[in-house]
Amino acid sequence: MAAGPGTDHLVALVRRVLGDDDLLGVQLHGSAVLGGLRPHSDLDLLAVARRSLTPRQRRELLAGLLAVSGRDGHRPVELTVVVQSDVRPWRYPPTCDFLYGDWLRADFERGVVPAPAPSPDLAPLLTMTLLGDTPLYGPPPAELLDPVPYDDLVRGITAGVPELMGELAGDTRNVLLTLARVWTTLATGTIRSKDAAADWALARTPARHRPVLERARAVYLGQAEEGWEDLADRVRPAADFLVRAVVEAQGAL
Repeated sequence: MAAGPGTDHLVALVRRVLGDDDLLGVQLHGSAVLGGLRPHSDLDLLAVARRSLTPRQRRELLAGLLAVSGRDGHRPVELTVVVQSDVRPWRYPPTCDFLYGDWLRADFERGVVPAPAPSPDLAPLLTMTLLGDTPLYGPPPAELLDPVPYDDLVRGITAGVPELMGELAGDTRNVLLTLARVWTTLATGTIRSKDAAADWALARTPARHRPVLERARAVYLGQAEEGWEDLADRVRPAADFLVRAVVEAQGAL
């Protein structure tokens, strides 16, 4: 399948750095396949490789992404590279061979180069990729990836909750919406877009916490400006409520 709008330059970059002999496929996932891109959505891509990237390939791919992600009218990019043999056959925790995201830009600009590491987040990422079934290069994802068992999906989406809470002050919108999506997935067994997950969670959230989640959803949809000063004393209690809901939903499985 041909690359979609806004992804051609990214697919070309990955193909140039990895080479077509080692690149098995590039898949679109995230918001683009879960209801459509929103004003603050990243372009989320998964590349499946035959072997681990070399140090030179890591530096070259990183330089190329730093030059285009969020620049000159391009959306921010999240690119994940996995080695097929690290995720097929599936095992937990899976290994991520390379991860680029603009939230890590400061580290990359200081010289940090993405390295292989265990990544529970790959469980929901691969699940979304398989559900989205949107190849940009190479075959459909089901020909490259194994399905993730539901128990491992649950482990994967809950493993990062403590780290998320540590990012609440600096990434309020994304943390709140991610917690809402984790809760929704645990309770319903489906992975929804962040705004759809917020809709589901809002219907089950006490009135005192709703303005915080409503603000996060509105900013995500481009209906409000980012800003939390007027809700500063309500953000943490709302996040704590979402974490309790996640724990309760996980316990009910």
